[in-house]
Amino acid sequence: MAQPVGIKDVARVAGVSVGTVSNVINRPDAVATETRARVLSAIDRLGYVRSESARQLRAGRSRIMGLLVLDMGNPFFVDVARGAERAARQAGLGVMVCNSAQNPGEEAEYLSLFAEQRVRGVLLTPADATGRNIETFRRHGIPFVLVDRVAEGTTECSVSVDDVRGGALAVRHLVEAGHRSIAYVSGPPGLNQVSDRRTGALEALAEAGLGPDALRELPTERLDVAAGRDAGARLLGLADRPTAVFCANDLLALGLLQAMYAAGVGVPDDLAIVGYDDIEFAAAAAVPLTSVRQPAVAMGALAAELLLEETEGGAARAHEHRRIVLQPELVVRRSSLSAR
Repeated sequence: MAQPVGIKDVARVAGVSVGTVSNVINRPDAVATETRARVLSAIDRLGYVRSESARQLRAGRSRIMGLLVLDMGNPFFVDVARGAERAARQAGLGVMVCNSAQNPGEEAEYLSLFAEQRVRGVLLTPADATGRNIETFRRHGIPFVLVDRVAEGTTECSVSVDDVRGGALAVRHLVEAGHRSIAYVSGPPGLNQVSDRRTGALEALAEAGLGPDALRELPTERLDVAAGRDAGARLLGLADRPTAVFCANDLLALGLLQAMYAAGVGVPDDLAIVGYDDIEFAAAAAVPLTSVRQPAVAMGALAAELLLEETEGGAARAHEHRRIVLQPELVVRRSSLSAR
């Protein structure tokens, strides 16, 4: 295997000192035009690429921001990543995107990797409900911002959506359409987003004079299409089947919609469905899906901006941690427009 070309090789070919090559790379204006041209020619001939990691170790400052999300298979988190990457790129930084797959063990491994790489900071949607992974990571002194999660009981910044309001919007819409028996396909119970959306759903039922028994929960281990199909199979087996379903995200709702279609259950005439996130596929479904829209791109961009504010030179000393809570919006489509 060929050895990588180093700065000493460039200096030897160009007939200059290692310091001169370093100046050409880092402070080109400090080097005479003829000498600079000779060094650049040597760099081009040898194919030299400077070691960014080594430079960062010397400077104690990384140009990489970590982003750890729950599920990169979910278009919602793809949009979060797009927003974060856009803001980071404008600041001259790159983003290392990792996927915990909703697994606390994998989350811990990636947080350890971020610490080893000495990233500038981390944008994190936690998978570990206990908070132990965050406590361990905090010891490294690397700034982080929570994304799609309120920073309760911590001093860090966070950017989230009011999921209680989002759950209320979804179920209030169903109640106003005449539904009195509603299922909640909820996802893993340890996720704050899942429990907050349930809280909002119960609030909407209480407003209508309905008790918590009007909401039947169908928990799932994951927040994906397959889990939605499984929830659909369980729903079909109920003797007193609810007339409407609120799903904790759109992937669950799309899986549920598939299960109903396969069983010959009409949506929305036999069963109304509301999802959450308003991913691109929601509007393109066989029955366009009513969904609670989250501003995912804006969430990622704002989180990255908060992290940049905290880590940019002298600004870090004046930085004040903030909790930004964005507002959701109900987007009504055909999946919930049954006449009751």
